[in-house]
Amino acid sequence: MLKKGDPKLIRAWTFYDWANSVYPLVITSAIFPSYYDAITSTKDAVTGEILSDKVSAFGGIFPNEDIYSYVYAFALFLVVLSAPILSGIADYVGNKKRFLQFFCFLGSISCMCLFFFSKEHIEWSFIPFITATIGFWGSLVFYNSYLPEIASPENQDKVSAKGFARGYFGSSLLLIICLVCIIVFKMPAKYSFLLVGIWWMGFAQITFFALPTLSHKAHGENKGLFTKGFKELFVVFKDVLTRKTLRRFLGSYFFYNMGLQTILVMAVLFARKEIQWGKPGQSHLEVEAIKTNSLIISILLIQFLGIAGAYIFSWLSRKIGNIKALGTSIFIWIFVCIFTYSVAHYPIHFYIVAASVGLVMGGAQSLSRSTYSKYLPETDDNASYFSFYDVMEKLGMIIGTVSFGLIGQMTGGMRNSILVLIAFFVIGFLLLLRVPKSNTVH
Repeated sequence: MLKKGDPKLIRAWTFYDWANSVYPLVITSAIFPSYYDAITSTKDAVTGEILSDKVSAFGGIFPNEDIYSYVYAFALFLVVLSAPILSGIADYVGNKKRFLQFFCFLGSISCMCLFFFSKEHIEWSFIPFITATIGFWGSLVFYNSYLPEIASPENQDKVSAKGFARGYFGSSLLLIICLVCIIVFKMPAKYSFLLVGIWWMGFAQITFFALPTLSHKAHGENKGLFTKGFKELFVVFKDVLTRKTLRRFLGSYFFYNMGLQTILVMAVLFARKEIQWGKPGQSHLEVEAIKTNSLIISILLIQFLGIAGAYIFSWLSRKIGNIKALGTSIFIWIFVCIFTYSVAHYPIHFYIVAASVGLVMGGAQSLSRSTYSKYLPETDDNASYFSFYDVMEKLGMIIGTVSFGLIGQMTGGMRNSILVLIAFFVIGFLLLLRVPKSNTVH
């Protein structure tokens, strides 16, 4: 039985954010997208100018950013399929911790395998990218489900924010280490993927050591083990439909999180393609160096402002309630998207976008997690409810990334894809206004 409010247990739990946040930062945001763009582009041998960004893969020819978004969406689809099955097995075994460990090791080892990523074998090279994605998101199903077990409702915003803040700081620290090794010691960028896996696997042991082996009682029935999770998911779905507040919150979350997660995945590739880096007369190699350094600064700006943002919105939620605080963050997201679409063409504009994203990113993510946790009914099976939360999140992300890629492919540029993100946030904001008032979260 977990003791709610135990400072040592909460500290150990938040260390998994410290451990696994290196995946979304280094792999999906900072180093791997630039590495992927570099090795999948054909360049002039003398000037370094990009001659083509087309990739031959899966029987077709695609712009490299489009195939990236499609593969990521496919990985999320696999998470959607597997999460309910594994949640059901974990419920039978009565051991969430083992599944948290399994996905942690799957993700961290897969990150190490990205060391071997190559354009010549791109279909095979995407396999560890897919399994790393499954490992990261799969582990969050079980990790997030501990939140209502370790913190009382009035402290869940603070504990959730502490986890995200620790994740931002820890991942930023590793990114700085990787950049120093790359820039100062001329380490090939692909060695960063090895460091990510070691960091993720290593610091996760702090969490694993503190969490008990059995997190809830096993049901003790082995029949229909692989369908059990889907049945429980359907039970949760029916229960959600009877709870107006929870139902309306999840409807809003589905849309605004669709926009948020798509931005986090595609931001670096957008900046590399759509922002005008460098000055007239500079060589392509000089422009590439400016672009890389500027994007790194932007990403670190997002990370460190994300730490402040998580605590600011936690404080704001105590003053005006979770729903109004979330509404404030969504409104800022809408402004960011409109500004990016209509104004952001030069580096100074992108820095403004990065600073704005940093301030609202941590707040929106941590408040979403804690708000959902507060709306849950009293239950010993939090894993099934967070599995449902995870499935909704991933379905939204699949729609978001595929929509972003398709619109970019059809219109010949990524800027027009921002319009669909604006629509996602507007719908999410309007649906959030329909969430009933509650003394605990409004």
